[in-house]
Amino acid sequence: MKAPKSIQKLVDNFQKLPGIGPKSAQRLTYYLLHVPQEILDDFGQSIENLKKNTKICSTCFNIGESDPCPICTDEKRDQSKICVVEQALDILAIEKSGAYKGLYHVLHGCLNPLENIGPEELHLHDLLPRIKNTGIMNITEIIIATNPTMEGEATALYIQRLIGKNNPEIVISRIGRGLPTGADIEYADEITLSRAFEGRREY
Repeated sequence: MKAPKSIQKLVDNFQKLPGIGPKSAQRLTYYLLHVPQEILDDFGQSIENLKKNTKICSTCFNIGESDPCPICTDEKRDQSKICVVEQALDILAIEKSGAYKGLYHVLHGCLNPLENIGPEELHLHDLLPRIKNTGIMNITEIIIATNPTMEGEATALYIQRLIGKNNPEIVISRIGRGLPTGADIEYADEITLSRAFEGRREY
């Protein structure tokens, strides 16, 4: 017996999400089938407005509700440091730790030749104009906070070569090994992230 088309379509769409397999997709679909209609309507509206009500910051490429984002426009933040992360989710985790008060630059991924993700698919070269056009204060440090994976390390090395070659006055550091190899920043706790920033080294 086949599931109704409307149910199967939602199951198929859930399966397109990362980490959701066939069984999980079915459980989520049948759960939503039994919630009150007003909750379902609100859920659907949230999905519909997800991209309509968000913007990508033209400066740091963070995701927010304004352009530029609140972090880039906050004059109280340390304008001399830029922390480079893979995803906007990493910013949320780092901000929660309270260990860092500078600026950010979001790559929206990392170098991965097996998936045909090269420098052109990321916001790697968008970092260079930010170093040259610093405004009030010169950039003195680039903190590389890519994930401690093979892809993250390759991306970190690329950034080091990209910036270090022509900008000897800028310190390029890598967050310390408070993060275990193979882990993602977004899942790290506040203490681990805090120690990672305290233990950063020149790259």
